Amino acid sequence: MNPMIAPRRNLVPVLMLTTLVALFLAAPRAHAASASEIDHEVDATLKAFQKIEGAKAYLGIAKGALVFPKVYKAGIGIGGEYGEGALRVGGKSVAYYSTAAASIGFQLGAQAKSIVVLFTNESALDKFRASEGWKVGVDGSVALVDLGVGKAVDTNNIKDPIVGFIFGQKGLMYNLTLEGSKFTKLDKK
Repeated sequence: MNPMIAPRRNLVPVLMLTTLVALFLAAPRAHAASASEIDHEVDATLKAFQKIEGAKAYLGIAKGALVFPKVYKAGIGIGGEYGEGALRVGGKSVAYYSTAAASIGFQLGAQAKSIVVLFTNESALDKFRASEGWKVGVDGSVALVDLGVGKAVDTNNIKDPIVGFIFGQKGLMYNLTLEGSKFTKLDKK
């Protein structure tokens, strides 16, 4: 067997995977939603979020809410995710953001999830708003809230300045992370 053929054979799956990930990450940007479309989806997401027991307690103390109605994630060994949302302050959208992350490891498939990040103090909200790009774990820490007993969120520890919730059609999702997610301000009108 020709020694030059074997390395090329291994290169084909890597190139296919790289192309798949690149297409996945580029596709949402090509079909970016308008501000009014995002606002409509944010309204629906917040309505669904309020159905989770204990969520209203967090919304009641939040100074701002960063809401991503649909974050799509896909991967085959190498994965990526992307979504667009809005920052709400006083019940109104004040800015629009995208979220993106990449991951390497055992993964196969695709999923959609919703993310709500609540700022429980003005200082954390102001720091976030002053940044152009904000990366979870680098620029700030987000405490993820898990399901408590009886499938309700734990409202006993509302001391963290930034709390995050990841949920799907069936409620809060368990054992997910926002670590490494980057939030970037979008120019929407």
